[in-house]
Amino acid sequence: MESDHPKGLSIARQCQLLRISRSSCYYEAKGENPLNLELMRLIDEQFLETPWYGSRQMARWLRREGHRVGRKRVVRLMRKMGLTPVYQKLNTSKPQLGHKIYPYLLRGVEITEPGHVWCADITYVPMRRGFLYLVAIMDWASRKVLSWRLSNTLEADFCVAALREALQRFPKPLIFNTDQGSQFTSLDFTQVLKDANIRISMDGKGRWMDNVMIERLWRSLKYECVYLHAFETGSEVRRGIGIWMDYYNQRRPHSSLDDRTPDEAYWGLPMAGLTEAAA
Repeated sequence: MESDHPKGLSIARQCQLLRISRSSCYYEAKGENPLNLELMRLIDEQFLETPWYGSRQMARWLRREGHRVGRKRVVRLMRKMGLTPVYQKLNTSKPQLGHKIYPYLLRGVEITEPGHVWCADITYVPMRRGFLYLVAIMDWASRKVLSWRLSNTLEADFCVAALREALQRFPKPLIFNTDQGSQFTSLDFTQVLKDANIRISMDGKGRWMDNVMIERLWRSLKYECVYLHAFETGSEVRRGIGIWMDYYNQRRPHSSLDDRTPDEAYWGLPMAGLTEAAA
């Protein structure tokens, strides 16, 4: 990020072009030592396989893999990564002051048309010497990724920026569904939805299956892109994820979409091979 930017290209505009939040530009990370970064990478990979693992089970698994690690360190690292096991927990904490929790609106609702429901989620992206957070806005029926943003903090602004971009580029949905993460319950995020007259839906605590499509997106992204590259810098991560997102939307077929790509399903197009065969 260039602070001595040329006229007409502000810091805010540079952040927009780079798909990062403005606060990330000024944030100076405290950093983690190489051992913790390696543990975070291992935790991230294992959590994709066993999303029900809490800190105790994850610490046991790490020790069986030969890492001398205590539960307290695993608790801190999983919290930093934003990982929460899928089991239902007792509601022993109160929501953040001023953050309203909205009811889940999708129970029993058939979602077959693009534009009916959008969803969003955040995931942890490991790098060789650090990590970033990634948010994606997805159309539920077509699985199309409508927008995404990277950030090195878990502040709400990068989620708000991704939401605003999706609303600028595509017709608004009837319902927007997320989990109860503080970024999505924040006043800044929910106000954008209210201003657009979009109904807000939120999963119950621990109900990761309510947003399973975007969880599958993360699994595919990490195994097909992130884990195959030892990204060194944020710009490398951004470029690599951008290439993969284009591939995912434009060329990656889904069996649940009758082997169409998300773009074909969203725009109501036939499968490309069928079009060529018919010709």
